[in-house]
This record gives sequence, structure tokens and C-alpha cells, in this order.
Amino acid sequence: MNTPVPPALSIEGLGLQIGGATILKDVALEIEAGSLVGVIGPNGAGKTTLFNVISGIMKPTSGRVVMDGTDITSASVSARARAGLGRTFQTSSLFPRLTVLENVRLAAQVSLGGSASLFRIPRRTDAATELALEKLEAVGLSHKQDTAAGDMSHGDKRKLEIAVLLATDASIVLLDEPMAGVASGDVSGLVENIRDLQRQKGCTVLMVEHHIDVLMGLVDKVAVMYFGTIIAFDTPQNIMNDPLVQSAYLGTGTAA
Repeated sequence: MNTPVPPALSIEGLGLQIGGATILKDVALEIEAGSLVGVIGPNGAGKTTLFNVISGIMKPTSGRVVMDGTDITSASVSARARAGLGRTFQTSSLFPRLTVLENVRLAAQVSLGGSASLFRIPRRTDAATELALEKLEAVGLSHKQDTAAGDMSHGDKRKLEIAVLLATDASIVLLDEPMAGVASGDVSGLVENIRDLQRQKGCTVLMVEHHIDVLMGLVDKVAVMYFGTIIAFDTPQNIMNDPLVQSAYLGTGTAA
């Protein structure tokens, strides 16, 4: 008899209160390994806060976060990263004064068992450098490897963040509005980068995105947040046809 495989990420009764205000309320989700899940909802619904709790930046007041069957609710941000949880943010978390290659090489260095030292000089024969160059080629940034990360366009910064994640050991990736501020001409390439992140590494991807049309064509399932809780979790087609979801976005008040 086969042993059931636990969800890659299980969020159980998650709640967060700050100063008497309820930010998250009884949030529950089970994310299958290798799936790509979108998180949508009106502004202020709690999407980024949910990511902050999952990644350990904020501590919940109730509930649990379980990763691959292990409770990580009390684990530090760094411990979650070591366990395989990676994340991008609404604003870039890159090292702006380092080159494109150096940014990815740092991640590759740690992934290969080294330290995240900024003082090791990259060499073409270095395993971390070779891994970094491979990931830069995968996202189409090989030609910009010597450019300072801070000098790149917003779209290229997002691609670089994907390359950094590709170079890590992350098995679960949280993408917070990866298309935000990206020029329309760069969107299709970034979508392919996200697909590659899932396919090449077998990652489980959870992403917040306001470009609904892009998201619906990319993900396997969609979780809809409204006033700090999940009101629906289903396939993109079913979500688009759900009256509860429609009322939440139209603001009629019947979804509360």
C-alpha cells in the first residue's frame, strides 16, 4: 500500500491580528507538490500578508504552516529558506550594486554548499559561476551578466530574480506580483520563465498577481482572498464562473 504524499504546503486555520484588527482569519489551503497556484483578491484582502506569514516574516496568532509534512510555523526565515522555501517580493530584493552574474552566483554558491560571501571572486571554472551562467541563459540574461542589477529595467530585474531562484534549492516558491511594473513586451518572456521554474525544478509555485488574464492562463488552481480569508479555491475556469468571486470583485458585499 502506497503511503500518501503530504501536500507541499498546508496552511491550517491561519489567523493574524494586529492591534485588535483581524488581518487574516481562518485561512486554509492545501497546495499539491509541483502545482502552480495563483492568489487573487481585491486590494487589502491579505495576499501579501499571507506570503509574509508563510515565509516567516510575520508570525501568525493562530493556525499552522506545514511544509512537506513538517510544521514550520515557528521556524525562522533562514530555516525556511534552508528547508526549500524561496520568495520574491513586490519590490526587488536584489543586490543593486552587484552585477547580474554576481547576484545569481551568490545563490548558486549557497546551493552548492558554500557560503554567501561577497568576497569570493568569480572564476569561469568555478562550479557556482557555471551554474549561475546556466541559469542566466535560461532566463535570457546572459548578455547582461556584467551589468549592475540596479541599472536594469524592471522586467529584467524580475527575470534576474527568477534566475536566482533557479540557482537555489527552493522546492516551494512564492512570487509576489512578478508582473508588477513589467513592460507589456516583457510579460510573455516572464511567463515562460515562471513555467520553466516549475517544470525544470519541479517547484511548487504560489503567486500573487493582479494581471488576472495572465494568471488565469498560467496556473493550475486559483485561491481567492476576501477580507483576510479564502472564499474560493478551484480551477481558473470555475473561479471565473463563481458568483461568490464575482460579487467580491464587483464589491456588492454579498461575499462577506
